[in-house]
Amino acid sequence: MTVGLPGPEARATVSPLTLTAEARTIVGSYLGSAVPQRDIPIYAQLWREGRLPVDRLISSRIRLDDINEAMDLLAGGSQLRQVIVFDDDDTPPAV
Repeated sequence: MTVGLPGPEARATVSPLTLTAEARTIVGSYLGSAVPQRDIPIYAQLWREGRLPVDRLISSRIRLDDINEAMDLLAGGSQLRQVIVFDDDDTPPAV
């Protein structure tokens, strides 16, 4: 299993015997391969039921004015999931 998008030079080795004998499959997924019309209502219901802890998945909350710095943090790997806060308050809520 791989996580994340590998570099263009990355290669994987697969055993054809294992693939066939164990009836395994290889499936690619880009950005989760979501179907928004189908998946968002499911995610919203899971969140309402307390089964999808969205707040725990957020690295930080930012203001739109701080988008450039936020993108730098994202590119540097120190933040993974940032949420833009659109409100009149000058300070984003603490995570």
